Amino acid sequence: MPWWDLRSVFVFKNFRCFSQSQNGLSQRLETSAGFSQLFRPLIAHKKHQGRMRDAQPGSHAVNVRSVTVASYTVRSHGITVARTHLNDWLILILLLGIVVLLNAIHPFYRFVGKDMMEDLKYPLKSNTVPIWAVPVYAVLLPMVVFLLLYFRRRDVYDLHHAILGILFSVVVTAVITDAIKDAVGRPRPDFFWRCFPDGKEVYNKWGDVVCHGDKNVVREGHKSFPSGHTSLSFAGLGFLSLYLSGKIQVFDCRGHVAKLCLVLLPLLLASLVAISRVDDYWHHWQDVFAGGLIGLVVAALCYLQFFPPPYNDQGWATYAYFRMLEESQGTALAANGENVNANNTCNAEVQIESRQNDRNNDTFTGISLSGDSGPTVEDLESGRS
Repeated sequence: MPWWDLRSVFVFKNFRCFSQSQNGLSQRLETSAGFSQLFRPLIAHKKHQGRMRDAQPGSHAVNVRSVTVASYTVRSHGITVARTHLNDWLILILLLGIVVLLNAIHPFYRFVGKDMMEDLKYPLKSNTVPIWAVPVYAVLLPMVVFLLLYFRRRDVYDLHHAILGILFSVVVTAVITDAIKDAVGRPRPDFFWRCFPDGKEVYNKWGDVVCHGDKNVVREGHKSFPSGHTSLSFAGLGFLSLYLSGKIQVFDCRGHVAKLCLVLLPLLLASLVAISRVDDYWHHWQDVFAGGLIGLVVAALCYLQFFPPPYNDQGWATYAYFRMLEESQGTALAANGENVNANNTCNAEVQIESRQNDRNNDTFTGISLSGDSGPTVEDLESGRS
């Protein structure tokens, strides 16, 4: 194995489903030059489809071209995809219920002494990014991008898996974030003014705070670690960044920095949201760092459940898309083989029938090809018959 191919040993072994499908495809698709157009960036997808119509003349090329330019729309394959992933949607609903339950639970009220209050006296401010805006830019905005690409490629597998993947990314991140918030109970940087809105400090005999502020405000003040805004932002926008990097093949070793800028744009937006949480004194920097890390890790795991790694040649489509192509090609080749066998059988029958007709005609005219069935041509010419 050459040194430049060692990446397949250390990376692709971790993605068994991708490596198996890739091996099966590589053995079947290398025989057709038309299928090489499939491994192109999305930006040239339709252009390559047009070229497929003029490639590969011959009986086998017709079926291969029909498989290549096939589109899997919501109308033709939507029900099949939904039934296949029905359990995933049910699990997603269950996770949403867990998120609601975790938000209703009171977080752990950890000990907060008078000396600790010195770092928790930042002013109480409103959110620069309100909570209702998080699902708008982290979920709805990526879905708009998914829909736009669907109208271009007509691939229902890509649309369904992208929507399901980003929803899982955000919801799983919310479950992890809220669970850690409730378990840790770290006070926010503005906890002093949440606990003592009038500025009068009250402590019990053990030195712990005795808050007399609004109960909901105090309870929210114990949910500093990790940052929910940050984790959800990186979960949704991080998934979108991975999705775009696969679609435009940003890692194609051609040095197009413009592609990289497009991919980094969602991550920049998520980073600005994270910075706003520190500027508003709702989180410490450790909260923001942990939230971003959680969101990115979950986004990468959910993305790789449906899509190949973005740096791979097949990273522009889903695993399911290539499986459908493989099955469609196998069906087309099988049908082609049956047609060839039927044509060969018909040709053989025609040849046999023509030979029988020739023999019948020869017998009718009194000329036989066998040695003992009748007089030969020489006998007829010499008059000995």
